[in-house]
Amino acid sequence: MNEIGILISDGARSFLLQEYKYLGIFVLVFAVIIFFNVDYKSDPTGSDWRAYTTIAFLLGAITSVVSGYIGMMIATYANTRTAYNCTKSLSLGFQVAYRSGCVMGFSLVSLGLLVLIIMINIFQSVFDYKSLYDDNHNLIFSITNVHKIQIFYEYVAGYGLGGSTVALFGRVGGGIYTKAADVGADLVGKVE
Repeated sequence: MNEIGILISDGARSFLLQEYKYLGIFVLVFAVIIFFNVDYKSDPTGSDWRAYTTIAFLLGAITSVVSGYIGMMIATYANTRTAYNCTKSLSLGFQVAYRSGCVMGFSLVSLGLLVLIIMINIFQSVFDYKSLYDDNHNLIFSITNVHKIQIFYEYVAGYGLGGSTVALFGRVGGGIYTKAADVGADLVGKVE
């Protein structure tokens, strides 16, 4: 079981590295397209904020790549352990599968939120976001300030675009391989 589990894990790792090589080229080309197509002339500060959207896109893509790698490794390791524990009892196998799914889910969501919060805080300090509010934390209402906030969040939306772009490719390409790993681990458990 360990031997087959190691083969599945190595295969998953090499598959992800190959997939991420091609995906890296796509992400870089798409980042250049984003950089030259963001409408920065409507920014009331007169700043060229194209770089911030591109940075947010790249951060989202990197976060999704790291999440995909972590998720694949947890899934392949957990499948072998689940199959082994199912030979002892179905309850023990279910506990391992459930806990590994929880670890994977919480770690991936928290990684995405952590990077997003850090990015928003950095962008807010660069964007001088605090100047839009008075001492009581109320928005100083003006068309310019509302427009600044709208533009700020449009730039931050690049993070979601980067993350979902990589996740889409990972789901289409990696989903097939993950299913093969699941089936392999299940077969090991049944044979044992």
